[in-house]
Amino acid sequence: MTRMSAADRRPALLEAAFRVIAAEGVHGATTRAIVAEADMSLASFHYAFTSRDEMMHELIAHVIENQAVAAFESLRFGADLRTAVRDGLRAFFEVVTADPAHEQTMFELVQYSLRTPELAALPRKQYSGYRLAVGGLLETAAADTGMVWMLPLDDVARMVVALTDGITVAWLADRDSAAASRVIEFAATSIAALAQPAHSSTPVVTLPYPTTTTETP
Repeated sequence: MTRMSAADRRPALLEAAFRVIAAEGVHGATTRAIVAEADMSLASFHYAFTSRDEMMHELIAHVIENQAVAAFESLRFGADLRTAVRDGLRAFFEVVTADPAHEQTMFELVQYSLRTPELAALPRKQYSGYRLAVGGLLETAAADTGMVWMLPLDDVARMVVALTDGITVAWLADRDSAAASRVIEFAATSIAALAQPAHSSTPVVTLPYPTTTTETP
C-alpha cells in the first residue's frame, strides 16, 4: 500500500475514481473499488471524504474545473473562417478518438449529476465553461480572418458545443470516423455561414433566429 500525505490523498482518490468510472461506470465506482485502484485502505478514504457522495461532488467539480475545457484548448485555426472552424473541429475530434474512455466518462458524469438533485447545477456550470472556451476561440478565429458573427457569440458557441456533443456520441456508438469527418465538413460550412466580412459594405444580416434566450431552471 502506497504511503502518502493527507494533502495528496484526496486528489489521488479523485483520479482513481475517474479511472474506475471510465472502466466500470458510475455504479461500479464503489468505495472499495476506488481505494483498491488508489492502493489505499478504506480508512484512508474515510479520512479524506465523509462519504462517497461528497467524493462524487468533488470529482465532478474537479472535472469541470480542470478537464472540461481541455479538449477545446487544443484547437488551432486555419486561414479562412470555414477552414478555421473545420480545423478546430478536427482537432477536437482527434482528442475524442485519442481517449474514448475519457469522453464517455465525461458524459456519464453529466448524466449522474442530472439524476442527483444536489449535483444538478453542475452540468450547467460545465457547459457554460464549454461555451466560454469555444466563444473565445470563435471570436479569435473571426478576428484573424476578417469576419464578424451575425449572431450573438454565445449562441454560435452553443451551436458548436451541440455539434461536438453529437459528433462525439455518434462516434462512441459506431466508431465510424469517416462519417464523423463528413459531419465535421457539414458543420464547418454551416457555422461559417453565420459570419460575414467585417468590412463589408452590406449591413449585418438579421437572421430569422431569436437572439433573446431564456435559461431553463
